[in-house]
Amino acid sequence: MTKTLRSVRRLATLLACAAGFAAGGSALAAGGAGLQHANVSLDDVASMQRGARLFFNYCAGCHSLQYLRYSRIAEDLQLDPKDVEKNFMFAGGKIGDHAISTLSAADGTAWFGKAPPDLSLEARSKGVDWIYTYLKSFHVDPTRPLGWNNTLFENASMPNVLWELQGVQVLAPKGEAHGDGQAAGAHGSSPFALRSPGSQTPEQFDQTVRDITAFLQYAGEPAALKRESMGVWVLLYLAFFTFLAYLLKHEFWKDVH
Repeated sequence: MTKTLRSVRRLATLLACAAGFAAGGSALAAGGAGLQHANVSLDDVASMQRGARLFFNYCAGCHSLQYLRYSRIAEDLQLDPKDVEKNFMFAGGKIGDHAISTLSAADGTAWFGKAPPDLSLEARSKGVDWIYTYLKSFHVDPTRPLGWNNTLFENASMPNVLWELQGVQVLAPKGEAHGDGQAAGAHGSSPFALRSPGSQTPEQFDQTVRDITAFLQYAGEPAALKRESMGVWVLLYLAFFTFLAYLLKHEFWKDVH
């Protein structure tokens, strides 16, 4: 009777865990609703190289990568250290320095109401899809202090630093037709209308945002590049070791019947 009761309790525990996992998966799916797929990969070194240049030209004036050194970026992304010094380190310093913004926390608070956050772990914290969608979701909002707002992160203090590339977009009234023939708010359509075009086409801007996202994904875990490259050799070693273990076992037990 006691053994039967224990079995029932174990079964109930397993069912409760399964329900918890299912609920957690549903919650994660709901939290990711509306996010666009970034489609970035740590295998695309060229994308991360472009993303690094874009980050240091458009983002590093306010945001730091305090856990990442310029020398590490040069090594991991196969960049010439002198190129990094020239195109990334606008405030001077040494190639071994951490990528710290020159904007002080006091000035950031005074200008934006809150000091811009360090972005070293942004991709690990929010995910690459969140970053990709966020950078594409700015629109003009005259009610905000800096004139910009964001549909993904409402009332964000950050201005749209990429507006010259993207163009100026506004929230389109619901029901207003877009260039794709769909109404704003319709399934699969954009809620924005382009007031004035930027220097890039929408496809080019998508790639620009994808490159920045790829670089921030790398910045969140620089060791992932080496870890993933070593993973193949580790698996090959384990397969070879398993084969040797099988031969050894076969040799030991060949006379046992």
